Amino acid sequence: MNARTADVSRETRETRIRVKVNLDGTGQSNLSTGIGFFDHMLDQIARHGLIDLDIQAQGDLHIDGHHTVEDVGITLGQAVAQAVGDKRGIMRYGHAYVPLDEALSRVVVDFSGRPGIEMHVPFKSGMVGAFDTQLTYEFFQGFVNHAFVSLHIDNLRGENAHHQAETVFKAFGRALRAALQIDPRAADQIASTKGSL
Repeated sequence: MNARTADVSRETRETRIRVKVNLDGTGQSNLSTGIGFFDHMLDQIARHGLIDLDIQAQGDLHIDGHHTVEDVGITLGQAVAQAVGDKRGIMRYGHAYVPLDEALSRVVVDFSGRPGIEMHVPFKSGMVGAFDTQLTYEFFQGFVNHAFVSLHIDNLRGENAHHQAETVFKAFGRALRAALQIDPRAADQIASTKGSL
C-alpha cells in the first residue's frame, strides 16, 4: 500500500495554514493555531484517529478565531482528501459514540465523495477558554466541503461545553479511524456499486 500522507498549505489575507497528515500514523501531533482549546480538540482527532497531524496556523486572531478555525478545517479536509486518494480498499463508513462524564456524542462519517453535514450540538456555553463554540460547526463544514464526506454529528446529552466539544472531536477521530482503515477482505476494491467514490 502506498503511503497515505499529504502536505497542504493555504494562504489568504486572513490566514496562513500548513497541514501535514499521515493517515496510517500512531496519533502523534504537533499543533499551533494560537487557540489553546482548539489545539486540544485537534489533538483528540490525532490520538483517537491514529492520524499523525502537524498543523501550523497563523490567523487574524486580533479579530476573532473564525477565519483560523474555518481555514484549518478547509486545509485539513484538503489534506485528508489528498492522502486517501481514490479510496480503494477503505471501509468508507465509520461511526463512534464517545462519553465524557455526563456528555455523550455520536459521529457518523461516509467518504461518499459528496459533501454534506448535519450537526446538532446544543452547547451549554458560548465560549470554552478562547474558543467560540459556534466555530465547531465552521471547522467541520470546512472539513466536509473539502474532504468530500457526509458527516452527522449529534451531542446526545451534556451539561458542560468542554465535555460536549471533547466528545464530539473524540468521536470524530474514532469515526475517521474506522472509515479509513483498509478492509482486508476488499483491499483492492472501492466500496460502492458505482465503482468510484
